[in-house]
Amino acid sequence: MKLKTQNRQIATGGAFALFSGFRTFAPHLLMDTSLMNEEKKSDEAFVNPIDKDKVAENPGLLPYSHTAGGAVIRPEDKGRIRGNAMTAMYDQTDRQMEQLRRQMETLVNQAKSLQNRMSISEAIYQADIPFQPVIHHLYHLYQRKSDGTHLLSMIAPNEWGKREPYEHLATVRLLGDHTWEVM
Repeated sequence: MKLKTQNRQIATGGAFALFSGFRTFAPHLLMDTSLMNEEKKSDEAFVNPIDKDKVAENPGLLPYSHTAGGAVIRPEDKGRIRGNAMTAMYDQTDRQMEQLRRQMETLVNQAKSLQNRMSISEAIYQADIPFQPVIHHLYHLYQRKSDGTHLLSMIAPNEWGKREPYEHLATVRLLGDHTWEVM
């Protein structure tokens, strides 16, 4: 028989309890070894009534909940996931295509504006200019009705009076790089 010391518990055939460092015998803590032997025999003789194919060895690895209180696990609908992904992809590419279309329209408008500016600049440099143009001043390009030649003037169309001698083509401004901006 082993005894129980103050800080350690030692297995005994009988039961002892420690109170404030004293060893005392506690008969109510004794276990009947005959009962333990019967329990061991009943464990060995126990046969599980549930079919072994329906019992999981590792229930935590099951793809579904193994208890009534467990989380609901539903299989993913791969067709729906793929469909949502395709819809998002089409939406994104449509938005990008629309953005590119707007950028192309902007570029086309800029090209047309540049083409118009170039044709006006050519007409101005081929026109009669009876003065020295000053940078950042406004001028007016006219076409003579009699012979179709061009003339650059400082006189605005509304300053001619009732009878305009020329056809007004454009109001322009001379820029610092000696190109003309159509107003």
